[in-house]
Amino acid sequence: MKLHRRKLLYLTAGAAALTAASRIASAQVYPARPVHILVGYGPGSTPDIYARVVAEWLSQRLGQTFVVENKAGAATNLAAEAVVRADPDGYTLLLVASPNFINTTLYDNLNFNFIRDIAPVASIARAPFVMVVTPSFPAKTVPEFIAYAKANPGKINMASGGTGTLTHFAGELFKMLAGVDMVHVPYHTDALALTDMIAGRADVIFDPVTTSIEHIRAGRLRAMAVTTATPLDMLPDVPPIGEFVPGYEVNGWAGIGAPKATPAAIVDALNAAVNAGLTDPTMKARVLAIGALPISLSPADYGKVFVTETDKWAKVIKFAGIKAE
Repeated sequence: MKLHRRKLLYLTAGAAALTAASRIASAQVYPARPVHILVGYGPGSTPDIYARVVAEWLSQRLGQTFVVENKAGAATNLAAEAVVRADPDGYTLLLVASPNFINTTLYDNLNFNFIRDIAPVASIARAPFVMVVTPSFPAKTVPEFIAYAKANPGKINMASGGTGTLTHFAGELFKMLAGVDMVHVPYHTDALALTDMIAGRADVIFDPVTTSIEHIRAGRLRAMAVTTATPLDMLPDVPPIGEFVPGYEVNGWAGIGAPKATPAAIVDALNAAVNAGLTDPTMKARVLAIGALPISLSPADYGKVFVTETDKWAKVIKFAGIKAE
């Protein structure tokens, strides 16, 4: 009996060592076949554009095809779960976006835990947002807006691209930190929300700069403040909300994730390749053209973003009592 047990232990240990050796060997020749980047949005969306820019760069840099696969549905959860369930061999990656951090708390019936099950690989960029109002709105500054909102509780319509979107949560964070009461008006898309803003049927929206900038320049909307910690080059005269509301900052994050047990050698190789792209003038210009700011981080530092962003939005969800629709 002892002999059989000892033999079984040897076989088990041998199998584990063989598996580990196989992973090390595969990491050394990575990538040896096409790599898929899953995106939880449809073609043409901003996350999809990020993925395609990075996929093209990685294909050139690593000498193997990186394929973008759109897997929209369930507020990005379908794509995330598919990557969680994929083999941790570096051949199935996820385009990580801010809703992934929000959904961790917003949905209480997920079959996975994003922070536990997705390994941070590389950050791509953070997208600034801007607080815009209709040109006729009586307040001209953030302090005036807060004073007006407190004097008129529940009378300001805050538009968003839908419940659970970052345009929604950026506004909810403002409500929480500024202590104001605004009525959330969700639309099916950011574009529809902007249309009603321009028509004067909504009062304020916290929108990505890239989609609002032309309306601001044309005078159809008025920029009141940006959501970043510092002013933006594209809106140099518009102050950060944080100057008036301590602790306020919102960025739309984009990056790459992988199944949790993906070998560190593969994660490091991908991280180095993406970071090299973010210093390449052509790729950097393409990211800036999306309206985002390229940001290079190590896997460990990008993992800190996972935690801080998830914690931030968990507090907002609890404060506002937001439920998934």
